[in-house]
Amino acid sequence: MKDGGRHMARGGSEAQPQSAVVAGKARPRGTFPHFRRAGEFIYVSGTSARRADDSIAGAERDSTGRYVLDIPTQTRAVLENIRDILASAGAALSDVVEVSTFLVNMADFNAYSEVYSEFFGYEGPARTTVAVAELPNPQLLIEIKAVAYRPGGTRP
Repeated sequence: MKDGGRHMARGGSEAQPQSAVVAGKARPRGTFPHFRRAGEFIYVSGTSARRADDSIAGAERDSTGRYVLDIPTQTRAVLENIRDILASAGAALSDVVEVSTFLVNMADFNAYSEVYSEFFGYEGPARTTVAVAELPNPQLLIEIKAVAYRPGGTRP
């Protein structure tokens, strides 16, 4: 059943939404949820550094009005957004089993990896990183999608 943008589990369980557009996060730029649960897996849609007010973390204007784009700031914001989305689904970053990252410029790989290592170590999720021609906003340098495994509806 649908409830305010959240699709609830059958049987009336409101503890674990099946999918949701998460309050306080940037609204998706299409008709898709921030996450979708399938059994014990939680699929997090491609997530960027966009804030709820549509500004972008790591995309600040300098004194001349030009954008200064910062991959460490954007990477941190993306991973924090994913953390918050997972929390709304009853999961945590420690439940993530796979990450797919899309970088606009592969020259950002090392800086992205450095920040990524603040969140995940070698025991963390499998990871794929690819370069893409562009993302939906020219100030976005990175987008990440994730898959988490949270068995039994247990809380993190």
